[in-house]
Amino acid sequence: MTTGISPVRGVAEIGFEVRDGATRLSHLYERNPLRVLFPAPVAGDMPTAVLLTTSGGLVAGDRIDVCVTVGEGAAAHVTGSAAEKIYRSTGAATRINQTLSVAAGAWLEYLPPEAIVFDRARLQRNTRVELAAGAGFLGGGILVFGRIAMGERFAAGLMHEVWEIRRHGRLVWGDALHIEGDVAATMADPACFDGAEACATLILAPQKDDPRHLVDAARAAQRQSASEGLRAGVTAVNGLLIARWLGPAPAVRRGYADLACHLRKAAVGLPPRLPRLWHV
Repeated sequence: MTTGISPVRGVAEIGFEVRDGATRLSHLYERNPLRVLFPAPVAGDMPTAVLLTTSGGLVAGDRIDVCVTVGEGAAAHVTGSAAEKIYRSTGAATRINQTLSVAAGAWLEYLPPEAIVFDRARLQRNTRVELAAGAGFLGGGILVFGRIAMGERFAAGLMHEVWEIRRHGRLVWGDALHIEGDVAATMADPACFDGAEACATLILAPQKDDPRHLVDAARAAQRQSASEGLRAGVTAVNGLLIARWLGPAPAVRRGYADLACHLRKAAVGLPPRLPRLWHV
């Protein structure tokens, strides 16, 4: 998309730490078009930070940097105000960098809503998670391939998504998705996306326990959210629980949210719910 508007460099730095026996905001830095809101948490839940893109979406050449730090023993939830829109580009890529650091005994949930990748968009998104000893994490992402309600599919452009999770500085999970060239063929290929509207990945890093004992219940939760055309699976590897979905966009979103609710209760005893923004 050529708009004549210079690309933006949005920044959101958010820090939490324990003060006077409770998790409190310790650091905040914002640069447009990123803003951070702090709605009052529901009773019995943790502080919540909500990322807001004031521009209404990201265009060619825009760069967004999100940095979240959770101090020792603290707990926080970070989400987004709405689905992120990645508009089409004539050449330059939209870059999103997410750096998440969780200290000893801390817990971070990073569960923004879906990113909608318009046809001919060019997106590069990198997420790095650093976990200390006894740190816990629940997070992931949803990708929607095109403006489905408008009959548009992601058929050309670039999608490059990388996740790295390190514990004690050691890489325990690396995942990369790269789609370019004949995108339409890749999206239609039965061995690739088989015409799916969306995909999602959810990652749980328990604070102490091996996640293998959670796999059967997680699979059962996925079956409860099953619908026509939705494929899903759960596995455990290197001390992480990894869940995947592929299928219709509404079903992927619902399945992802349902399992996130289940896992936050199963892993740390939190209420099985997500912020109200997820249900708007």
